[in-house]
Amino acid sequence: MAKLRNILVFCLLSFNIAVFGQITFRGAWIATVANIDWPSKEAVGNTEKQQTEMLFLLDSLHTIGINAIIFQVRPTADALYYSELEPVSHWLTGVQGSWGEQTPWDPLEWTIDEAHQRNMEVHVWLNPYRVNLATTDTSILAPNHIMRRHPDWFWCYNKQWYFDPGLDETREWICTIVQDIVERYDIQAIHMDDYFYPYPAGGKALPDEHTFARLPRGYEDIKEWRRNNVDMAIQDISATIRDCRPDVQFGISPFGVWRNADVDSTGSATTAGITNYDDLYANIRLWIQAGWIDYVLPQLYWEIGKKVADYEVLAHWWANEVRGTDCKLYIGMAPYRLENASPKTPWGKGNEISRQMQLNRTIPEITGECFYSTRPLLRNPRGVCDSIVSYPLPSPLQE
Repeated sequence: MAKLRNILVFCLLSFNIAVFGQITFRGAWIATVANIDWPSKEAVGNTEKQQTEMLFLLDSLHTIGINAIIFQVRPTADALYYSELEPVSHWLTGVQGSWGEQTPWDPLEWTIDEAHQRNMEVHVWLNPYRVNLATTDTSILAPNHIMRRHPDWFWCYNKQWYFDPGLDETREWICTIVQDIVERYDIQAIHMDDYFYPYPAGGKALPDEHTFARLPRGYEDIKEWRRNNVDMAIQDISATIRDCRPDVQFGISPFGVWRNADVDSTGSATTAGITNYDDLYANIRLWIQAGWIDYVLPQLYWEIGKKVADYEVLAHWWANEVRGTDCKLYIGMAPYRLENASPKTPWGKGNEISRQMQLNRTIPEITGECFYSTRPLLRNPRGVCDSIVSYPLPSPLQE
């Protein structure tokens, strides 16, 4: 009887460790596009102010138990790190240009050093296809921008320019960028989010019919061809990383819904107006099953119980997708939605993030959480930072 009791106690302890202490990754996105998180518009072109702001972000994140930053260093085919391939980002200096006198420091190298001193991982966030933001004006592009040398690699959609995903040259260029970063910087991961093919805009057709006609690669359905374009890019990026440094992870943070169950019985019980597979041509399921990515971090920016996209339903759906694979599951969460939320909404009635963190700990496959984005998080809406601190990681950060 005593032996049986000991076995039961051991099983209960093991269950508690697996279920309630399984969260080991806690990240925050630091967005640089449009100066969302860093640097502030006031700090553009000012190295000292930029460093002061980054130290504030790192110290504050460390204080609440964040052990990884996802740092956006290539928002629009530009660079917030020293690059001989792409121009310095105008979000950093005010004007795109070559690295030189206007950039006396390397923000990525400096931030890596500061983050590692605080025992924080650095995941480098790249946007693969986007060239600019909400403008067709190419005059802002630096003379050394790749678009000026190879304008035939790009097309314009909804007033923005993109690399053409159907070209071999595009994949090769992205892999060259990835290799350059992985070989030169002490990073823990390459990270990409949900921007593959652009989000649909008012029924406008994508301008890739000519590329499809010229390079169909045996496909008759343009949608299947587009998915294959992205599949090949993910596979090639994965291989590039592993050939350079197998210890560097490759993570994807997709839109939260892969497919709706009404069009695919294996999809989630959702009715989202946009899905990865059908609209963004991102077949995340394949990437997980094929072992091309090391972690998936779906953006579940909806509340528990939301009719069209229920956080709880989707958390379980993604858990099922990684079960039995080597791919880790982290969950992307939205503390920004707590700010200025109407009291009549779930986000305004209480701390929805706290509810979600509690749910995450009941799903063993979820081993990480990540918050979008840093500035709203640190404003501590509805005490969200206090909630995070109340859920300590099983192995506290070492000082």
